Amino acid sequence: MEATHEIRLSSGTIRYRDEGPGNADAPVMVFVHGFMVDGLLWRKVVGPTSGWARCICPDLPLGSHAIAMDDAADLSPRAIAALLAEFLEALDLRDVTIVGNDTGGAISQLLVTTRPERVGALVLTSCDAFDNFPPKLFRPLMKVARGPRSVKAALAGLSSPTMRKAPIAYGWTAKHGIPDEITEQWVTPALSDANVRRDIAKLAKAIDPKDTLDAAAKLASFDRPTLIVWGEEDKFFPLEHGRRLAAIIPNARLETIADTYAFISEDQPDRLAELLHEFVGAQRDVGLPTSA
Repeated sequence: MEATHEIRLSSGTIRYRDEGPGNADAPVMVFVHGFMVDGLLWRKVVGPTSGWARCICPDLPLGSHAIAMDDAADLSPRAIAALLAEFLEALDLRDVTIVGNDTGGAISQLLVTTRPERVGALVLTSCDAFDNFPPKLFRPLMKVARGPRSVKAALAGLSSPTMRKAPIAYGWTAKHGIPDEITEQWVTPALSDANVRRDIAKLAKAIDPKDTLDAAAKLASFDRPTLIVWGEEDKFFPLEHGRRLAAIIPNARLETIADTYAFISEDQPDRLAELLHEFVGAQRDVGLPTSA
């Protein structure tokens, strides 16, 4: 599942993965990852889902992007949400189901409360919300990572697979672990490219819970079908926030998944894929392919 496509947008070039049926009637799902990961986060979910839906996974400039953004790019969360809206427009995607996780869930909330015109439905899996942006454990890292040099110092240890398994890295994101080759791919751009580290510093300076609190206040006006999926053992994102989001958004429901941390797509991908098919299928009468 390589990022074989590229598209030039106003702030730089975005790589993305695009898999699924070629027919124009297939549902379109855009998967939005979080900080220091890329579209590979969704690989285990895209496998079964691409049999009936077009699955698009952009590598957003959130720290694991292989192509640094332009020098002058605004990489605040609001600007990245605007970049995502531009991405949808550039690919002429309509009636899209947005699926967000972690920081990508915050970006998705900002997208649907500022530029919802191409969004037909929303799925939020365990993610930043309300005043939990960034999560408490990562706040010291974000305070440190406000300059390219300090980013390099903060991330230096991540060349070690053992260090990448630490709670402050990826250790508490997935209960059942993440393959070393995947986490290596996630950290390589920041470890090897000073301009990617510059991009991380821009994001770290700009992250502010005022954005997610503002989005939460506006979500009551978002009337598209919404599914909230939360890991029952999540160590970063309180289940109560999932409940609050489901209560605020008018056309939302909550599903919880056992035996998983924040990265449900790593711990319980089959169950998440089932929920996505049930959710989108209820709106579009989508059946699984006969080969499934």
